[in-house]
Amino acid sequence: MMDSFWDLLWYTLVVFAFVAYLMILFQILGDLFRDRAMSGFTKTLWIIFLIVLPYITAFVYLIARGRGIAERQLEAHNSARQATDRYIREVAGKSAADQIADAKALLDAGTINQAEYDTLKAKALG
Repeated sequence: MMDSFWDLLWYTLVVFAFVAYLMILFQILGDLFRDRAMSGFTKTLWIIFLIVLPYITAFVYLIARGRGIAERQLEAHNSARQATDRYIREVAGKSAADQIADAKALLDAGTINQAEYDTLKAKALG
């Protein structure tokens, strides 16, 4: 039980530091797996050090590779946006008959049910 205001303040700071560390940790792990130039062995070493010396390794990673994190994240975002735009152009470029034919093929293959087919058909015609 909290005996004083200072215990509560200390507990709040510890929880804040832990949550901040978790956010940084997940950012670092995401960056490690996003980086295609880094070898699997190097990635494994970073992860081991993140487990053994968590705060020190996180700070070293942010100092050594901080600029690259933003660049790789921007590259992943741009890649996802290009894929989305390409998909939209592909779907928008199809005629209603083509969209209905695609939906019918999905229905015949059992990928979608009749209700989903009817929804796709209505969207294509509407």
